[in-house]
Amino acid sequence: MSNSEKKIVLLTGATGFVGTSLYPRLIEQGFEVRCATRRPDAALDRFPDRQWVEFDVERPETLLPAMQGCTAAIYLIHQMGGGKGYRKREQQSTTAFLKAADESGIHRIVYLGGVAPSGKPSQHLASRLETGQILRSGVISAIELRASMIIGAQSASWQIVRDLSARLPIMLLPKWTQTRLQPIYIDDVVSALVGALTLEQEDSRWFDIPGPEILSVEEILTRTSKILGHDVIRFRVPFLSPKFSSYWLNFITQCDIFLARELVQGLKSDLVAQDDIFWDRIKHPGRTPFDEAARAELIKAPPVSLFARFYERLLTLFFRPRLLN
Repeated sequence: MSNSEKKIVLLTGATGFVGTSLYPRLIEQGFEVRCATRRPDAALDRFPDRQWVEFDVERPETLLPAMQGCTAAIYLIHQMGGGKGYRKREQQSTTAFLKAADESGIHRIVYLGGVAPSGKPSQHLASRLETGQILRSGVISAIELRASMIIGAQSASWQIVRDLSARLPIMLLPKWTQTRLQPIYIDDVVSALVGALTLEQEDSRWFDIPGPEILSVEEILTRTSKILGHDVIRFRVPFLSPKFSSYWLNFITQCDIFLARELVQGLKSDLVAQDDIFWDRIKHPGRTPFDEAARAELIKAPPVSLFARFYERLLTLFFRPRLLN
């Protein structure tokens, strides 16, 4: 992207976890940010100081008008929350997005995806990788950043870790908790996304953006428990498949059962980066250690008690059907 160009960035997923964290940094770096959302009126009420445009990847007619005049776009759209069939919807939506981006004259696409697993990817991870492949298949320079678990208060995977670590005096550790990850702090993710916008790279390419430590899920849970001051009794067990684990996770954590199942299914094999060269490419000064990142996010959003969580679930189970009728 030329320095002489007016740097107008279309920020998709602008009301989500990563989007709301990224916006202030983009402004600090001198970008003009056009925030994209399906419901601009509601978003304006929440963030009245931001520029909002209607943008719905499942309604192609909204895409080109939102992109006109932009020099870059950040793609933070995930449709897993929409339930079954999301993989096909993501393929169709990404293709429509790329077509509109090409027609609008956008020069750079930055996409935040997931690390390729060492074994066969789950449906969720396969969809993330397919989205990156589609975006990199066009003529526009697309930079795909692949992250493992993001440490942040609104991250679904972090919420599961936080709540399990805080609420269980005794923890059963199925085989999938031995899977290794490289958790990355949200502040470092934001730096990577901003750096990718101006990265000197003419063609399309993907990069891993790993955290500074390789940790198993068990180690992540253990260290988070220690930060919380909890002495948790742990037992490794040969049962509790990822699918079955998601059912009891639904009662322990704030993450809904479909999302929990998709995330845990992705932990059947290691999610470790091939390299960490991207951090040198953007001259990132240093990644945040796990304990420091976890401590900061636990202060921002401390977990509620297990009793409060069960009470919340009971209210949902017994009263929600009546409210819907």
